[in-house]
Amino acid sequence: MRRSIRIESLTQQLLKLFYPNGILFEVPKFSKLVRAKNKFAVLVLNVLIVVLIMGCNGKTNTNSKLGNWTKLGAFEGVARTQAVSAELNGKVYVGLGYNGIARLSDFWVYNPNLDFWLRKADFPGTPRSSAVSFSAGNMVYVGLGTDGVNIFKDFWAYDTLSNSWTQVASFEGSARYMSTAFSINDSGYVTGGYDGTKALKDLWMYDPSSNTWTQKAGFGGSKRSGSVVFVINNKAYLTTGFSNGSDTYVNDCWMYDPVVDTWTEKRKIINKYNSYDILYTTITRKNAVGFTINGKGYIATGINNSYITNVWEYDPSTDLWVEKTGFEGSPREGSIGMSVNGKGYVALGSSLTSAYFDDVRVFSPTDANIPFDDY
Repeated sequence: MRRSIRIESLTQQLLKLFYPNGILFEVPKFSKLVRAKNKFAVLVLNVLIVVLIMGCNGKTNTNSKLGNWTKLGAFEGVARTQAVSAELNGKVYVGLGYNGIARLSDFWVYNPNLDFWLRKADFPGTPRSSAVSFSAGNMVYVGLGTDGVNIFKDFWAYDTLSNSWTQVASFEGSARYMSTAFSINDSGYVTGGYDGTKALKDLWMYDPSSNTWTQKAGFGGSKRSGSVVFVINNKAYLTTGFSNGSDTYVNDCWMYDPVVDTWTEKRKIINKYNSYDILYTTITRKNAVGFTINGKGYIATGINNSYITNVWEYDPSTDLWVEKTGFEGSPREGSIGMSVNGKGYVALGSSLTSAYFDDVRVFSPTDANIPFDDY
């Protein structure tokens, strides 16, 4: 009897490890049938019980992950990938991209309070994809990118009040696409990307008041394209992406402080066999989205040999990552991601099956997951 109790206890401990919030049915009391003298056989039996229950409950344990995805109304333009997006005054501005046939120049504004899309004045530059955008003042700035043949360095300002575009100073770095952009204190920043022959790591700041570009300190580590960035407390966190000249996904994370123009490397985003990173197996990727909610950064979608639906949350106060409920739409890359009013929005994108998406999903990171509530 004493040995049976020990077996039962071990089973429960293993289940608590994988299901801290409980399971949906009672544990089968197979251990009462066991009168094993071999302790290894006892251990194997308990592991098999846990694996069996995990299989019955699905491939992934979602009970222990917070965050809920909800499907919203579809984007009103054509489905596309590699579009641009920028948040300004509680609204999201989206445009350009590639629909599998042609590069695009249409431009839209999304009101998340009404779940409503409104088409605005078209982008007047050459239609393109893989461009960048950022917001400052009442303006949304769009530039760089490619039309599949040419690579651009021009920049344009969209006035949200007059619904009009004005060409501004061209980017001072080399023409490029798949760069990363962000804004801090009404200045825009562009870093990294690909110029047609190599990846890049330089950083440039745009000052709207003087209509000038100034080169700033570049980040350490490898050159890269297809990275993500999120801004927390006026500091930018750059991570993920694809390195220069090899099939290598970068595994570092860098914080930029514009006040002192310096980059600081944070902990790696892979399993380096430390106590805190043993689960860091699905963070590295390229062509993902990044956004900020209530002082924490989030990464979703993207690709690393295969498409990734895992979602990760970064806490700058601890320099640690925690996995959240995975993205519930079709796996994809080249999406847009933004945050408004304490929620994250992910939309558009494509997959290797030549599928182009026009769906929109909203993410609430502290809510309990409700499976299939967006279908």
